[in-house]
Amino acid sequence: MATRRPLPKAITITERAAARVRELIARSEKPIVGLRVGVKAKGCSGLSYHMEYAEEVRKFEDVVEDKGVTILIEPTAAMYLIGTEMDYVEEALGSRFVFNNPNEIDRCGCGESFRVAPQQPDREPAAP
Repeated sequence: MATRRPLPKAITITERAAARVRELIARSEKPIVGLRVGVKAKGCSGLSYHMEYAEEVRKFEDVVEDKGVTILIEPTAAMYLIGTEMDYVEEALGSRFVFNNPNEIDRCGCGESFRVAPQQPDREPAAP
């Protein structure tokens, strides 16, 4: 019987982002199990990332443990986030989480939203 390779993580997180998430969770007055990441229909390009503290794991969420941080991926967002790296950047005018998503094909000018390629249905090859 063949041994299966473990599936890659749906999302990875840089050490900078993990440190910031740990810092934010430590400040919470409520018990937090992790950070929930999802996408919403919003903005010029169609989709926008959103994050929130998670007090519990919801049904069908993917749970990713990386660098001491638990990331919960909303089921409706999983197909948009596969292979994404979450980073945290500090710049002169502010700081923010950044998503380096290989599925993005376009991003609006302000950086608020993104677009992914439409899924192509599997088709049977044409008969000769």
